[in-house]
Amino acid sequence: MANGRSAGGNRPRVFPISGAGTAGQNNQKKLKQKKIFGFTITDGEQDHPFLLAVGLLLAFGLMMLFSAGSARAFSNFDDSLWYFKNQLVGAIIGGVAMYATSKIDYHEWGKWSAIALLGSAFLLLLVVIPGVGTTRNGATRWLFGFQPSEIAKVAIILFFSFSLSKNQKMLPDFLRGFCPYLAVLGVFVLLLALEPHFSCIILIGLTSFLILFVAGAKIKHFFIVGIPAVVGAVMMVVMEPYRLARITAFLDPFADKQGDGWQIVQSLYAIGSGGIFGLGLGQSRQKYQSLPEPQNDFIYSVLAEELGLIGAVVAILLFVFLIYRGVKIATKAPDLFGTLLVTGIVGIVGFQALINIAVVTSSIPVTGMPLPFFSYGSTALVITMAEMGIVLNVSRQSRTLL
Repeated sequence: MANGRSAGGNRPRVFPISGAGTAGQNNQKKLKQKKIFGFTITDGEQDHPFLLAVGLLLAFGLMMLFSAGSARAFSNFDDSLWYFKNQLVGAIIGGVAMYATSKIDYHEWGKWSAIALLGSAFLLLLVVIPGVGTTRNGATRWLFGFQPSEIAKVAIILFFSFSLSKNQKMLPDFLRGFCPYLAVLGVFVLLLALEPHFSCIILIGLTSFLILFVAGAKIKHFFIVGIPAVVGAVMMVVMEPYRLARITAFLDPFADKQGDGWQIVQSLYAIGSGGIFGLGLGQSRQKYQSLPEPQNDFIYSVLAEELGLIGAVVAILLFVFLIYRGVKIATKAPDLFGTLLVTGIVGIVGFQALINIAVVTSSIPVTGMPLPFFSYGSTALVITMAEMGIVLNVSRQSRTLL
């Protein structure tokens, strides 16, 4: 293989090599690589089912944003297509980004992982400096119109994946192998807590632990850090009255349905109104000033109201299929870096979708978590599409997928 990389390499314990020996070599793809502007460009067949899942989710998401965001866009901007037009621009730019990253050899990103990590930490620090970051709804998360936390998510995945691929043998050592990654994670948790951005803390925590687990970290090490992590989470909830109110509202949202339980009650009304087949695309009633953030955190509620149980299940199945194909790509990756990189990218999308759907169905307490490909946010969409391109590049270099 190009650059002297073997098809096997160091493998994580949970993804054993299939087709070892001669059979594995026969399944190795023949790649053509060339240099353009200093980047290694990879030509090879990519995973078409994964690409199809991305395309379907993107199209489905744009359709639902067109419907869910129209009323709120007209109310806020006197233009019912305002959210949709901005998201469409993001989808086009994201499509270009996905094509580019699907061509660039994913190993190139490893070289920049440390710089990306430091750069994203610096941006998060800028956000919390008084007068620099932008505050909305009581949280200071924006810098020049975008959320640096979106960049931080990618940076952490890149750094953890690349670093662990080089230092996997040290990972079983708790102090020298496991704790350094906890320290890195702790810095970002602190910076995000200052915003505050509790949902992002949950997301990067789950994704980081997933990467560490797949890389071969000992189970007992997770239990060791689990106790202080739970204590810290409880303290963060108790110290902020609005977080404690979300817990009590989750336990009985109808006890204060005009106050703290308003969001989840309106979401449940929307989902319940949809029935099996839904009210029809564009026919949601809850999106008219009742459902909070119908174009963002609660877009799945509008989807269930308009397309019913069938549409809601289809959306879930698309995410499941995307994750399934991602796991297939990870298991066939040519090296540990590729395996961990795909695991992190697919994992963070899966966690976001799972938490968002769990929130709007009142399965867990409310936390601001957008639904990938669906929720409004052109910057987040561009970054997500670029991540999908990285997964596709790994698939170009993977052993033949089934």
